[in-house]
Amino acid sequence: MVARAAREIAPGMVVNLGIGLPTKVIDHLPEGFPVCLHTENGMAGIGPTLPYEAADRNLIDAGGAYVSPLPGTSYFDSAVSFALVRSGRLDLTMLGAFEVAESGDLANWKIPGKFSPGAGGAIELAQKARRVVVLTTHTDRKGNPKLLRQCTLPLTARGHVARIFTDMAVVDVTPRGFALVELASGTTAKEVQEATGATLHLPAGDIPTF
Repeated sequence: MVARAAREIAPGMVVNLGIGLPTKVIDHLPEGFPVCLHTENGMAGIGPTLPYEAADRNLIDAGGAYVSPLPGTSYFDSAVSFALVRSGRLDLTMLGAFEVAESGDLANWKIPGKFSPGAGGAIELAQKARRVVVLTTHTDRKGNPKLLRQCTLPLTARGHVARIFTDMAVVDVTPRGFALVELASGTTAKEVQEATGATLHLPAGDIPTF
């Protein structure tokens, strides 16, 4: 799933990788790939993650992983970081999710009854990036669908998710709702439909796999 999501990134993009699964995308990009990766805690142009013993422990991404600098890496405070976000300079943001609705609504910051430090940067990332994609498991730990007709959790943003990468499929958000684009190897369209809490529109002909 993460390797497939990495192929969403085109050369020359400015991309934000959100907390959780998205932060792993960096390690699936080819060496020297021409992309500017942004992390909202104050870096642009970050390189691959590093093990503890090899890391500069001052350099972390938004999820706390140790990252490496590249030639041209820049450092800035939160005001500048979010000025980049709010001014629409991100070509793409990759975010995790608790729920995604067939309309493109996103819920990814709070589960009622559980501690949350706050909405964080996801609200602005989801609303201001030119393209928003989600990386998440298709179901939660109890087997409940995360792709739904409507979100039941507090929303992060309305109608901004364009594509979802899961452990079962690649799904696009379209005016008709969820559309199956690709299947994970060994997974059937029927299995994906049964794990989806909304209508899943299937393409004509063979469905590509990843």
